[in-house]
Amino acid sequence: MNDQQPQITRDVTSGRLIGPGVRAMRTVSYAAVGVAAALSIIKLGAWYATDSVAMLSSLVDSGLDFLASFINAFAVWTALRPYDPEHRFGHGKAESLAGLFQAAIILASVVFVAVESIPRLTDPIPVANGETGMVVMIVSIVATAILVVMQQRVIRRTGSLAVAADSLHYKGDLLTNMAVIVGLGLATFADLPIFDPIGALLVSAFVLWSVYGIVRQSLDILMDREFPTDVRGRIRAIATKHTEVVAVHDMRTRSAGIHSFIQLHIELPADISFMRAHLISDEVERDIRRAFPETDVIIHMDPEGVAEERARFAETRTPH
Repeated sequence: MNDQQPQITRDVTSGRLIGPGVRAMRTVSYAAVGVAAALSIIKLGAWYATDSVAMLSSLVDSGLDFLASFINAFAVWTALRPYDPEHRFGHGKAESLAGLFQAAIILASVVFVAVESIPRLTDPIPVANGETGMVVMIVSIVATAILVVMQQRVIRRTGSLAVAADSLHYKGDLLTNMAVIVGLGLATFADLPIFDPIGALLVSAFVLWSVYGIVRQSLDILMDREFPTDVRGRIRAIATKHTEVVAVHDMRTRSAGIHSFIQLHIELPADISFMRAHLISDEVERDIRRAFPETDVIIHMDPEGVAEERARFAETRTPH
């Protein structure tokens, strides 16, 4: 969730998302598709020229990056759509679904590369035109680094999970591309072709590790995971800062893409008027939304001292 200045807000009447973050999310998602497509094409030529399994692993990775980024761009487009009668909380969870799709695609690439690489550990094949492959990988690193910088700026502005998931595997690509260069260099200049499949397997292992982060973030949102304890404490502190709020209970929080939802009960003095209670509730909601601009806040008002059943939750969450 994003608790900085609002980069994306929702127009109350139309439900349309507006703000500088909207265009930024769309732009960077389309840029990722273009970069992945271009890199796939040049790596296809480099693999044909070198017959390197490390280059093949990088080609497969870029090809699947293209598919994942295409799915991601569609998810961003869906997540930014206005709410409608069938989706009154919006379409934000499309980002999480895209994250799971990306994880599945990445797993498929790891399996493919492993199948191609393992036999070459015992029967290494010399790499041809290694210099060409290394030049292609340097171009790939530069293009990927520019894309990652763009993505990080958008993530800081919007907190988008879809862009964060896309950026995660492109960050991994930076390291894996470097590993491919090392493998090609050793195979070409040191006559050590075994480092070609070793480099490919190292690439696969790193990519596999990145899957864990994508899946965890996606499942957290799809399963309505609570905000970290320190964030919940901030919300409680904001609500109880009002002099007439006696206590806060039954707080529930969740996220859906770039938007978050906060629900809580506030206890108010039993002798105040309903109009006064309404005004206090509005003031608390305003203060919470000021601290967490991209959040929908629902407040229930209870008179102090009323006996009622309450949900009990252990505050054991940790930041992640």
